[in-house]
Amino acid sequence: MTLLCLKAASLLSTKPFYLHFPVPEHQLNPFFSSFKPKKPSSASASRSHIRMSSSSTPPQTIEHIVLFKVKENTDPTQINSMIHSLNRLISLDSVLHLTAGALYRTKSSPIPFTHMLHSRYSSKENLSAYALHPTHVQVVKESVLPICDDIMAVDWVTGDLNGGDSLVPPSGSAIRLTFLKLKEGLGDEVKDEILGVIQGIKDTFGGIDHISCGENFSPARAKGYSIASLAVFRGLSELEAVDSEKELANLEKAKVRDYLESVMVLDYVVSSSRV
Repeated sequence: MTLLCLKAASLLSTKPFYLHFPVPEHQLNPFFSSFKPKKPSSASASRSHIRMSSSSTPPQTIEHIVLFKVKENTDPTQINSMIHSLNRLISLDSVLHLTAGALYRTKSSPIPFTHMLHSRYSSKENLSAYALHPTHVQVVKESVLPICDDIMAVDWVTGDLNGGDSLVPPSGSAIRLTFLKLKEGLGDEVKDEILGVIQGIKDTFGGIDHISCGENFSPARAKGYSIASLAVFRGLSELEAVDSEKELANLEKAKVRDYLESVMVLDYVVSSSRV
């Protein structure tokens, strides 16, 4: 079930490393057929540590998602070392929130990613500082690149975190990531409408703590995916309840295919572990 109201579609390496297909019908998940779009906001897990109080949440937050495809037959000790090393990057001053671990489930993806990292920053400058930090560079060089076949990163700006309590998803939360690759030639009006629909999802379904969405600003690392969303559910049961809404399956699939080239949907559960 993608967290992008597919009804909206009818309206329609040497650089610093950031840890940071036509669509088959089965990829188009029926999560969004009955939403009324909300206008995009103008202010627009997991081993996490919060660095800010509720009153100090930045008006805008930078979302940074990295997906990893670990090589087959990799020694589990190496995988655990990678996860541990990535989670320790929360100690860097520029990072507001960071979590890394194995994906819970891949709903649809042309690439079989196995792990992810999610982090948040108060500015693009702080994201850049993180990427260039010697500790981050060392982790990538020593723990990530040797065991990964493929890596994808997506970054966007969001203003939809609804206060400091949303900055760090609590233990046990379920996160659904959705990425859309749009066909070429679509205008900003279509993108704005899709983002507005995503922002309205929380008003339609219970169990969602918050939704973050935006247009990717790092296209070189995103494999062509331009729209991203991250929905945080209170737990797996709430996520599964949304997936079971069979009446939402009546999508205008032909119209969806007119606008979407590929949809990627992945689930992640916030761990109670700490590094």
